[in-house]
Amino acid sequence: MSTPKHLPELFGSMVFNEDTMKTRLSPASYKAWKKCISEGTSLNLSIANEIAEAMKQWAVEKGCTHFTHWFQPMTGVTAEKHDSFISPAAGGKVIMEFSGKELVRGEPDASSFPSGGLRATFEARGYTAWDPTSFAFIKDDTLYIPTLFFSYSGEALDKKTPLLRSMDEVSRQAIRILRLFGDTETKRVTASVGPEQEYFLIDKDLYAEREDLRLCGRTLFGAKPPKGQELEDHYFGAIRPRVASYMKDLDEELWKLGVLSKTKHNEVAPSQHEMAPIFSDANTACDHNQLTMEMMKKVAERHDLVCLLHEKPFAGVNGSGKHDNWSLGTDTGKNLFKPGSTPSQNAQFLLFLAAFIKGVDEYQEFLRATVAFAGNDHRLGAQEAPPAVISIFLGDELNAVMESIINGTQYTDAGKRTLEIGVDVLPAIPQDNTDRNRTSPMAFTGNKFEFRMLGSSQSISGPNIALNTIMSEELEQFADKLEKAKDFQAELQALVRQTLTEHQRIVFNGNGYDDAWIAEAKKRGLSNLTSTADALPAYLDEKNVKLFVKHGIYTKGEIEARAEIHMENYTTTISIEANTMVDMIHHQLLPAVSDYAADLCARAESKKSMDVACKYEVSTAGRIAALTDTLLEQCEKLEKDLAEIPSSSEKAMKYTHEILMSDMKAARATTDELETLTDKEYWPFPVYSDLLFYV
Repeated sequence: MSTPKHLPELFGSMVFNEDTMKTRLSPASYKAWKKCISEGTSLNLSIANEIAEAMKQWAVEKGCTHFTHWFQPMTGVTAEKHDSFISPAAGGKVIMEFSGKELVRGEPDASSFPSGGLRATFEARGYTAWDPTSFAFIKDDTLYIPTLFFSYSGEALDKKTPLLRSMDEVSRQAIRILRLFGDTETKRVTASVGPEQEYFLIDKDLYAEREDLRLCGRTLFGAKPPKGQELEDHYFGAIRPRVASYMKDLDEELWKLGVLSKTKHNEVAPSQHEMAPIFSDANTACDHNQLTMEMMKKVAERHDLVCLLHEKPFAGVNGSGKHDNWSLGTDTGKNLFKPGSTPSQNAQFLLFLAAFIKGVDEYQEFLRATVAFAGNDHRLGAQEAPPAVISIFLGDELNAVMESIINGTQYTDAGKRTLEIGVDVLPAIPQDNTDRNRTSPMAFTGNKFEFRMLGSSQSISGPNIALNTIMSEELEQFADKLEKAKDFQAELQALVRQTLTEHQRIVFNGNGYDDAWIAEAKKRGLSNLTSTADALPAYLDEKNVKLFVKHGIYTKGEIEARAEIHMENYTTTISIEANTMVDMIHHQLLPAVSDYAADLCARAESKKSMDVACKYEVSTAGRIAALTDTLLEQCEKLEKDLAEIPSSSEKAMKYTHEILMSDMKAARATTDELETLTDKEYWPFPVYSDLLFYV
């Protein structure tokens, strides 16, 4: 374990980062790599060979024997195939080698990864390609090289490739806007992200006793315990020693890997916690969040704990989300969503703000689809998560600015000045000019937007691809118009006013949990896609396909494949849960409650023979018997319905949502009632009061 004074040395010690490259590469190769990063130029093989040799020497010095191309297939988790550095040498010996060719490209089998029909099973060839914008790192004595993953015919089979495409595209379109405002220095605009990560910690031995947790990541059964989160005493409360030890260990492992783990605290639900990093570029943030989720689980095992990343592992208490804080910044250090102190800066900020508002309004269904999957269905719209209706929270001050622009009226601040965009004196807007709206799906928080709908287990890639691409489209439209303007200031003011007027319906500053808002949202024409089955078809809406194809983020085949993968994943996930439920009912629950009922009946007979009252035994045994028969019938119906899932992906998804989920809900209600009647010694697995209050 490190001490604070050693932290600067610890941070990034297992990363082949820029400082290490500068030390180990020739000046020419280092300069070529920097140019590759800043300008997107390619590296020739000789440069790649030098980088590969330096990377190998560094890794071997730190004890590595293997390397792997680390990629992010459409499973939502990472994948890796390990190869050793050894090559045969004379005399039956080996030498340690690693070439530029091995660094730049690998060839894993692509046949067993989700492809959504892009690849047939027999078409196995796939490639990984080095991502030079993401640093290699060491984990478990292996050199990890972040890579892209694509098919033999060039289709993107991963989450990194389209993310990088979207980052390049939003940079191109943002620079066009900046040039109109006289910025000739910025060469690149980068989407930056800070993903807050929520999670649960439970005891490893208790976890092992629950088949549903082991196979599904969530409890399929569980009666409400006597105490949940009612006292609100866990949120930001004192961290228990066992958890504190885990958090310290996790921080140090993440710091070694260059992950900017910054904040840790208890969350609202018992046994729930959060880790938040410092912002980084979207590509690095996505890589680091995948590493964070992996390390959370791995470190937990050392402490005899299990980290649960499911969105709703326990009914009746808060689930876990992943708040995606997104913004745009220039390579000169400017945040494009930070209101400026001069009229021109404010005008630029308002134009970017208008583009964001317009984009979210026009593509709200697609944004909803990016966070649609089985786990998140249990969470969205509950007491701790935003509703399924997409809206933007601006806060009082920005909302007042927006209304004054729309209405052409005086914006009143301390000086009571009239608002004229880019011409007069729009006042400086402080960074923390709003309260924090926990009920908003998309909240402006001073210099960024917080997309709060992401689920805790999902990759952040998809939502950020969508945000980048949507922003690219709106900025392109604005640039096309403003570049032709004869009077830039007049056209700018008209454009901002028109955009805010036409898209103000998406802005809502109130309580997103209020039923009145859902009714109001319907009046405004906003979509309310309450389930994954409702949301995922938006992937294939013509305007959405056109958007991503136009900007080169996905081909038509790639976006259709992703829709297919997500639909199949939903059905498969629920089917696994349903089969697990059937297995637990048959092999654990029915035998357990039957044994208890039999014991109650035996006790009742014994008491009767002694002429002693046995009301409890008779009454309880009767209730258990009736519920047991009901549960058996419900289980048989679930089994029957499982056998009738349609073959079409979209039909199967809707059937699963409407039929299987209904069956499972009914079986759970019966089982949870049985739990309240059954002696704990007979109940076959740990209950909520054990799981949530043991660590």
